[in-house]
Amino acid sequence: MKVIVISPKNKTLFNFRGDLIKEIISKGHEVIAIGPNRDNINEVLALGVKFIEVPFTKDNTSILGDIKYFKKLKDVIVAQKPDLVFSYTIKPVVYGSLAARLAGVKKIYPMVTGLGRVYASNSLKAKGLRMITGALYKQAFKGCNKVIFQNSDDLKQFTQLGYLSEEIAVRVNGSGVNIKRFNSNELPDESVFLMVARVIREKGVFEFAEAARMVKKEYPEARFVLLGGYDTSMGAIKPEELEPYISEGTIEFPGETKNVVPFLEKSKVFVLPTYYREGLPRTILEAMAMARPVITTDWPGCRDAIVDGVNGFLVQPRDALDLANKMKFMIDNSNIVKEMSRESLELCKEKYDVNIVNKHMIKIMELD
Repeated sequence: MKVIVISPKNKTLFNFRGDLIKEIISKGHEVIAIGPNRDNINEVLALGVKFIEVPFTKDNTSILGDIKYFKKLKDVIVAQKPDLVFSYTIKPVVYGSLAARLAGVKKIYPMVTGLGRVYASNSLKAKGLRMITGALYKQAFKGCNKVIFQNSDDLKQFTQLGYLSEEIAVRVNGSGVNIKRFNSNELPDESVFLMVARVIREKGVFEFAEAARMVKKEYPEARFVLLGGYDTSMGAIKPEELEPYISEGTIEFPGETKNVVPFLEKSKVFVLPTYYREGLPRTILEAMAMARPVITTDWPGCRDAIVDGVNGFLVQPRDALDLANKMKFMIDNSNIVKEMSRESLELCKEKYDVNIVNKHMIKIMELD
């Protein structure tokens, strides 16, 4: 069977879908990956795929740009004659599914990997965009065999809004995590809180920094590490906005890395105070695979992986004080932290091992 995978960013092909693509190929299928440019092309080709470039801008709201992207996708799909099209994130899902249907593809499986800032904000602009995206989602899902969701909140919201019927909606446990790569290890004695995220407001970067400032007043020896790169999308935080927290020693900012494992090894607790509409953050699963307790928000996607008080804590979004209090609890209760560490690892092995998740994905798409 010939399978087309439509991606919004080449890096996600090997970071988030690499194990799935390898599994599909191992079943004897051919995979063609579509991406927006040739960034990280060697890593993409190493998966064993054929690659086709179809440019688009992720945060662009240009109608003409979207029409151009849709037409190019349709041309490629018509030319390649795939048996199945799999896409993820909003524009590949909407335009990829519509293009596949018009091209006569019989098997169409989009995956909703979170709803993004459009569904997290109640601004007039966001409400207007939701009306437009809602109409597009409805049309896109009409020709789909199944629509895959990564958390229960997104699935429930889309079915209640009438974007699709419950019969074709199915949930998987995120993207899964490779537990051979993210091996568990002993917790360090030092209280190191690690956050890994793009440096944008909705990820809770300022809440992390403000909470760190509060905690350091009582526990000056505690460390707070923010790992990630500056961004250019909506909600991006400028370096000068973060600089005061860095210069005063409140947070450490190593920047972006291709290998998060050494930072997880040196951390005691993983923190993600996001209020971005996540699917199921892979960073949380990577931390759990490394046997780290997690503090994250009681928010769609995040709350699916955390049992409050068992393998971590859920805090209120945009609440630095709540976050600070949970951090202090972690510092004061090392025995509970160790127990939460064990629970994180066991839960990860039980539900979020990439082999388990990919087996489910393969079954949904009937590629086994």
